[in-house]
Amino acid sequence: MASSVFVKQWLLAMMLLFIVLFCFKSGKAETGIAGTGIGYIPEPGGGARDSGGDEPEEVIVKALECFSDKHQIYSSCEESYRLTERGQLNVPPEFADEYCNGPCLKETHLVLNCINDILTHFVFYNHATIKDVKETIKVGCGYGPHRGDFNVAEHIESNSYQHLHPILFGVTSLILLCSLLLF
Repeated sequence: MASSVFVKQWLLAMMLLFIVLFCFKSGKAETGIAGTGIGYIPEPGGGARDSGGDEPEEVIVKALECFSDKHQIYSSCEESYRLTERGQLNVPPEFADEYCNGPCLKETHLVLNCINDILTHFVFYNHATIKDVKETIKVGCGYGPHRGDFNVAEHIESNSYQHLHPILFGVTSLILLCSLLLF
């Protein structure tokens, strides 16, 4: 009898812990952009900063203008090494020192900040986020074994399992609850 009560208490504690962990994890989820063939779609009612009630397409155009001469961000960085709308940094490994210690790095960060100021959850055509590009730059400009590796596609965080969290939560909760009731 005492072991049955202990098992029930243990299962209840595990279930409560699981719920707390799930709620903490889901509170950090980033929503707002879905990759589509045309580019980037802000979350209805949010996701864009200072949009002034602009339509999603207008916000996208404003964010994409960060790459153009209209904002005059890129002035010293050679065009072939600039961040593209596709989310690519075409910086050869042998150019890492010049890129990381010169105007290209500063100007790339200005473009990323420009985009983020307009659209907080921007996704490039290759499905990379601003965070993915910044991580690529950090690694490419670092002094580790991957210095000079500016392949953004290798640094894209996979969101493919992000939608499984609620399903796993529900299934696990159901199993724990059934176990608790059957003992």
